[in-house]
Amino acid sequence: MRALHTAATGMMAQELNVQVISNNIANMRTTGYKRQRAEFQDLLYEHVRRVGTQASDQGNIQPVGVDLGSGVKAVGTPRIMTQGNLLPTGRDLDLAIRGEGFFKIQRPDGTFAYTRDGSFEMDAQGRLVTAQGSLVQPGLTIPQNASAVAISQQGQVSVTVPGSTTPSVIGQLSLTRFVNKAGLQPIGDNLFTETPASGTPQDGTPNTDGYGDLQQQNLEQANVEAVTEISDLIAAQRAYEMNAKVITATDQMLSATANLLR
Repeated sequence: MRALHTAATGMMAQELNVQVISNNIANMRTTGYKRQRAEFQDLLYEHVRRVGTQASDQGNIQPVGVDLGSGVKAVGTPRIMTQGNLLPTGRDLDLAIRGEGFFKIQRPDGTFAYTRDGSFEMDAQGRLVTAQGSLVQPGLTIPQNASAVAISQQGQVSVTVPGSTTPSVIGQLSLTRFVNKAGLQPIGDNLFTETPASGTPQDGTPNTDGYGDLQQQNLEQANVEAVTEISDLIAAQRAYEMNAKVITATDQMLSATANLLR
């Protein structure tokens, strides 16, 4: 029966839905993580009787039709790029973006990636790097004898060194934004890469021309809401159970039909 295949597509769709929800829940404490949601569309229809066709020789028009659907398909798992809450950390090299923009990161192979995770470190040369050791762009080197590091909302980096009471400006951080940031490709390690869907990267100064500002000693939390995810999980589980019930009912109907032939 057609219902077996239709219900099977529903079960596969809800399995994907649960996978997306589980990934959101798993990343509730991941800095800068953006939640995903599963989106679905119905499959092709068999038009047994088309609506709007002539119903009789007198020219009557068919007001309703008979259309048999064949199930559901997944069309995407877009990311919801809303702002996450800021968590104070008290650490000088922790940065959060409030508003639009991403930090630009140079990967070991020389290509660039982008992240909302501002939990930065210093390497042995005093360069500002990610937890994986990739350089934060534009390159910035902090003197190893610096007693304090200050980063303004506009991205200006100043340090205080022994023997001086006046902070010295050593560099300027920038942010990168995209026309369609939901079109970025996630590659793991809290990194994204540009795609034809995201548009070309646009570098700029924080807190100007619509770019977000920087908040030192803060980190952006994931925008995952536990209550929303749990309620979505329950709905997905119930939808899966109902599709399984359809398969069970169809199997019983086929069994009854087979018994008639004995």
